[in-house]
Amino acid sequence: MPDDAIAAHNTGIHAALTAGWSALQRGGTAVDAVEAAITVMEDDDTFDAGRGSFLTRDGRVQLDALLMSGSDLRAGGVACVERLRNPIQAARLVLEKSPHVYFVGTGAERFATQHGMRLVDNTELIVPRERQRLMDFQIAEAAGHKDTTFSGKQNEKVSPSAQESHDTVGAVALDQYGNLAAGTSTGGTLSKAPGRVGDSSLIGCGCYADNLSAAVSLTGWGEPIMKLVLGKWAVDRVAAGATPQQAASDAIDYLYTRLGGHGGIILLGPDGSISLAHNTPRMSWGLATPEGLQQGVTRN
Repeated sequence: MPDDAIAAHNTGIHAALTAGWSALQRGGTAVDAVEAAITVMEDDDTFDAGRGSFLTRDGRVQLDALLMSGSDLRAGGVACVERLRNPIQAARLVLEKSPHVYFVGTGAERFATQHGMRLVDNTELIVPRERQRLMDFQIAEAAGHKDTTFSGKQNEKVSPSAQESHDTVGAVALDQYGNLAAGTSTGGTLSKAPGRVGDSSLIGCGCYADNLSAAVSLTGWGEPIMKLVLGKWAVDRVAAGATPQQAASDAIDYLYTRLGGHGGIILLGPDGSISLAHNTPRMSWGLATPEGLQQGVTRN
């Protein structure tokens, strides 16, 4: 998270919290709240989700999302979609309208349009900042600096793990009926190969929810998270008796010690206990409860 983007992150998260909390106040479900919060962040080009996402190697936006209900383990995921502004809404349709769990590419887009979603031109999802970011990365790569990436601001170097995998968005919620839900949405990594799917939309990797244990959403370097099935790993720790905070901290430690991975996690227990952990320099977060809204940026 660049210094000059912190305010935009805080503004975007506040809007997402407000949308999710409003859904709960209207008597909505945890699934409603998660979908509402993530939709707001997909529409905000600050984040690597929906409009404003990182571009693939060939300069297109390609999106993944997952939504999961903890009450019955229903889930819906979409991946590699290029013409849906809000993939989390398509994931909701899969969860509710399909006997299947996962759709990709044109099949996902066809399913979404059959259930009322509108296709957009891929260029509507691209912002100038990301064109510049991709160009800077590819120039550096062509020059042989494969371990260096650029933020889009000239000569500002950042670490590959931070630059190529930040700003995936996620939300977890607990509703008045005692049900949990979780969701994650992303544009993936910078200059990814077309067709690459990361952890965010994979059940048990970037997202999981089960009323008997916890709801979790992760962000970060997708490949190590996938290899460890880290979301389910964390949820299973809660089921085995760990506190959500212990499970979250252990998950990030495991990610790093086992595979050298970097990322962040939010985790919510069925009793309303919350936790977050990360091993990136910063992570922005927000929480809405009957006591009000809280926001912060934690630092390592």
